[in-house]
Amino acid sequence: DDTPAPGSRPGGDTRDTGDTGGSRAEPAGRAADPSRRLFIARTVAGAAAVAGLGTVGYGAYGVLDGPTTKRVTVPLAKLPRSAHGFRVAVVSDIHLGPVLGRSHTRRIVEAINRTQPDLVAIVGDLVDGSVEDLGPAAEPLAGLRSRHGSYFVTGNHEYFSGAGQWVDFVRELGVHPLENARVELPGFDLAGVNDISAEGEGPAGQGPDYDRALGDRDRSRASVLLAHQPVMVHAAADHGVDLQLSGHTHGGQLWPGPYLAALANPTVAGLERYGDTQLYVTRGAGAWGPPVRVGAESDITVVTLASKQA
Repeated sequence: DDTPAPGSRPGGDTRDTGDTGGSRAEPAGRAADPSRRLFIARTVAGAAAVAGLGTVGYGAYGVLDGPTTKRVTVPLAKLPRSAHGFRVAVVSDIHLGPVLGRSHTRRIVEAINRTQPDLVAIVGDLVDGSVEDLGPAAEPLAGLRSRHGSYFVTGNHEYFSGAGQWVDFVRELGVHPLENARVELPGFDLAGVNDISAEGEGPAGQGPDYDRALGDRDRSRASVLLAHQPVMVHAAADHGVDLQLSGHTHGGQLWPGPYLAALANPTVAGLERYGDTQLYVTRGAGAWGPPVRVGAESDITVVTLASKQA
């Protein structure tokens, strides 16, 4: 009889397979342990919570401790040798409000004054509230010191808070608002335009007017434009601006903020060129919403203008 015996393999292999027709028994010590799985899950969750809190704490400390100071040199073809080395302290998005108040402004002013700039440029989003509520918080701006003064243009948040009142208030503090206006400085023209969010807000909220700010200038002179939002660089390029200084993006502030900011802004942070116009975007000195920054450190930037003329 060639019929294999039960449990044997074809070809006469009669090794025991251990298959008894039922499920394989779990080896000793390998049985599922619900309490062990629960312990691991809780440990991982706890570690994630600690890491998250640590990241948020570090990000909040960075905002509340004040911005760092960055330095960048921007060559301008039309800048004369006499203006070589002119230093502009650029600050944006201070966002004074319930959390960031007078002491925050004082830290920023002290940091700017330490750089001994030739000029201070405040490029919008100074406040998140009314003059009545936040005027005292902004008062330390009166202590800004530079050879050629301090200048201010509106950001989108000023129009949530009464832009006209803030323009008048900063003027009282000795900061010069540039409302679609221009001033001649040694070696270059400094212009400023209102934020694009002011369009349609009536006479008190006139939007950017590039012709008024730049239309009748001498184009043989170098020009620097203060404009809150980076997207305004396209109009600046059409008007022959050499350098635009902006803020608005916060550098993204929190992940995935940089990716979201890049959807609406040509440059999120740093220096880039658009045709013959260069654009520098500061990450700002404050924070909007939660006073937390992760991966986008707040800053004040000292922009040094360099002449390319022999």
